[in-house]
Amino acid sequence: MVTHFILLGIPNTDGLQTILFFTFLIFYLCTLMGNLLILSAIIADSCLHTPMYFFLCNLAVVDLAFSSVSIPKLLANLWAKNRIISLGGCMSQVFFFHLLGSTECLLYTVMAYDRYVAICHPLRYLIIMNWRVCALLAASTWISSSFHATILTSLTFTLPYCGSNVVDYFFCDIFPVAKLACADTYIIETVTFTNTGMVPVTCFILILASYVRIVYSVVKMNSAEGRRKAASTCASHLAVVTLFFGPSALIYTQPELNMVMVTAVELFGSVVTPMLNPVIYTLRNKEVKDALRTLRGRPMAAR
Repeated sequence: MVTHFILLGIPNTDGLQTILFFTFLIFYLCTLMGNLLILSAIIADSCLHTPMYFFLCNLAVVDLAFSSVSIPKLLANLWAKNRIISLGGCMSQVFFFHLLGSTECLLYTVMAYDRYVAICHPLRYLIIMNWRVCALLAASTWISSSFHATILTSLTFTLPYCGSNVVDYFFCDIFPVAKLACADTYIIETVTFTNTGMVPVTCFILILASYVRIVYSVVKMNSAEGRRKAASTCASHLAVVTLFFGPSALIYTQPELNMVMVTAVELFGSVVTPMLNPVIYTLRNKEVKDALRTLRGRPMAAR
């Protein structure tokens, strides 16, 4: 019986290990620093203790953890040729990859609802989005994602593994691992494809519905300043939603993509997107920039 797996890493990268190592290391360190700064700024500044920034804190935690699921092991693979991962480590990668991916998807949906309430029902915003509701929404995303990840991980590792233990990928994911099972994998492949397809599709539809209603309300506004503020409020969220759903849509709508392209898309989602999220929210958000200046000890701009 298999007690460990061997990760082959990124395909077609022979001779590029050193360049890739330093590239991914820089991206990973920027991800850690950027998201930790966002968390610190929001926690330290009482003016940012609002529902929108509460969900942004959750997103920063997800990005920190999501990038740490596969990148540290990938760096060890590239630098020290340490390709062995234990059975428990492989199970952990599968579980946390799907837990955090699903949580991020659901968080974007909750954040879209938050923007809908803020723009379409501004006078009732603090009543509707009170702290009890925010806590319930955040907890629901984590708990439902935990069930989702537990089911997929359990189905994957209840399969018998008694042959090859070489995973043709840079981290343990369901399809590369299930290919090695000594049993029929039809059920796990069907359940995985259905679940990992339905969750983002459902979330995308709900986000789209929220923004249709938001656009309708913005068009009806008489004030140009009000329209500008509404657009600025939603721009950052729309940008990160595009970064998240774009790669997923590419994989699901182009099933003929080869492994190199799929790996590139997965790397973009694991390495680049978690790094860009805090940059997008910082560059387009005056309140966050003011909070970061306060952390650095500079005088804060007038709010």
